[in-house]
Amino acid sequence: MIVLLDTDVLIDLALDRAPYAEAAAGLIDALEQKPGSAFLAWHSLSNFFYMVAPSRGKHQTKDFLLDLTRFVLVAPTTTESLLLAGRLDLKDFEDAMQVAAAVACQANVIATRNVRDYRRSPIRAAEPQAVLSEFLDS
Repeated sequence: MIVLLDTDVLIDLALDRAPYAEAAAGLIDALEQKPGSAFLAWHSLSNFFYMVAPSRGKHQTKDFLLDLTRFVLVAPTTTESLLLAGRLDLKDFEDAMQVAAAVACQANVIATRNVRDYRRSPIRAAEPQAVLSEFLDS
């Protein structure tokens, strides 16, 4: 099973946002046990940094991201990925970019709290706890 992590899951973990942090931590811990089974979109890295650095500091935020890359890969997107995002019928272009990254890494699911905005996605979206349960069963 290949999982694309939406930025919100990482932010929940890094900022310990209740009640979401526990499910995010559980999923990340499980993914760490199987390196290469999870991906991030390239733009998620900068979005995460922008959102988390004011609270955790630039160095700690950068260290978090670099540590994550021990077992989470960056989806191999291209210009064609951006064009795909532009063709998708999603309300939010950033979500369409997440979907394009999921397609690029052949993800089975996008782990996100924002499931509703992915209704028209060709890649299924599910909340972190549901993805964790499915991941553990695979």
